[in-house]
Amino acid sequence: MSKPLQTNPIKLSQPMGALLCFLGIKNCMPLMHGAQGCASFSKVFFTRHFSDPIAIQTTAVNDITAVIDGGEYSISEAIKNITKKVTPDLVGLFTTGMTETKGDDIKGASVLLKDEQLMCYVNTPDFEGGLESGFAKSIEAIVDQLVKEQESIDSNKAVIIPNVNLTPIEVEKIKEEIAKFGFEVYALPDLSDSLDGHLGLKQGALSSGGISVEEIKSLGDASVVISIGASVKKAGDLLQTKNEKMEHLHFDTISGLLATDAFYKALMEFKTISKPHPSVVRWRKRLQDALLDTHFAIGGTKMIIALEADQALSVATTVLEAGADIKTIVVPTKTTLLDHLECEVLVGDFEDVEERLEDADLLITNFHGERIAYEHHKALLLRGYPNYETVGNQLINDTLYEGSCYLLFSLANLINSSAHH
Repeated sequence: MSKPLQTNPIKLSQPMGALLCFLGIKNCMPLMHGAQGCASFSKVFFTRHFSDPIAIQTTAVNDITAVIDGGEYSISEAIKNITKKVTPDLVGLFTTGMTETKGDDIKGASVLLKDEQLMCYVNTPDFEGGLESGFAKSIEAIVDQLVKEQESIDSNKAVIIPNVNLTPIEVEKIKEEIAKFGFEVYALPDLSDSLDGHLGLKQGALSSGGISVEEIKSLGDASVVISIGASVKKAGDLLQTKNEKMEHLHFDTISGLLATDAFYKALMEFKTISKPHPSVVRWRKRLQDALLDTHFAIGGTKMIIALEADQALSVATTVLEAGADIKTIVVPTKTTLLDHLECEVLVGDFEDVEERLEDADLLITNFHGERIAYEHHKALLLRGYPNYETVGNQLINDTLYEGSCYLLFSLANLINSSAHH
């Protein structure tokens, strides 16, 4: 039975996903078309999560301008104000529920301003979809509007399209692993050098790192696009249309032993290499050992996972290999991604999580699950957005062999220490 409303939501909005995407582009100014509060909320949310300044501007639509303006005026005013102070290489313009309901023509506004400022526009109403789709739609918009069609291929160029749940360090590690196969690797977007927690020179007027606009424009000659996470598969397909010679490798997840095996196998086949880099083999052996060392703690532990679908799949894939007993996975938006798993999967909120927590030992979710885990005396592993409890979120790695080791160890140590209490 599905409820008519969410009482204590897990869900985050599409505009928040769009913001994260544009923050992965160098010298980009994310511009949220909506009321001031929408942008303030997102800014505070991600500033606290990353412990870093977040660049964002707003068109600051209010009840008066909302009625008399089709969006063009407030958008062009915002662009004027932004370009007085800074010179963005790109403005990422995305919408909110209010301006979508009004039906503002953001494409028209962008076209009118194209001589003054390069812009990329995307429709991200917050009354549908969520964090994953807002991020993915923005990548699709960038590919569609900025990447040039090409005929020739650079056989050593690869592009990865990460889903929104991959942390900056995970994106960096994935880039490094693909580079071991002789590729020059680009990520779209690339949070690995913008929100990775490095100490910047000046704070937060524009995004401080990421893939450059010039690099984005010329992604069309990559020999392969690698999409990671079901939410960004379509973005990978879209990039492939820019060059008929480009290949697209898609992975729903690259966490856990078997999924990581499949990832390296596909790269080896693509490059016709018979033996991977020695470090790959070494980390694979470490993960095999980690599965052995952690299965005493993780095996049979009853878990509830409440995360975005792509991340829920990745975490579930890893812990199931160590014998976890997943009771329920709660996701914020509709998905078929988890249908093959044997546990209960539902679209829901923290109320649904709480109803099921009594029969479980451990909860894996974001900071907002802390209160209910505490009240029910259950162990909690913090993952996903937001995490206000611990610092270093940008460097949490759960992916490939190495990250899967770390995840299993963290989990086993958590289970062992909560058993003593």
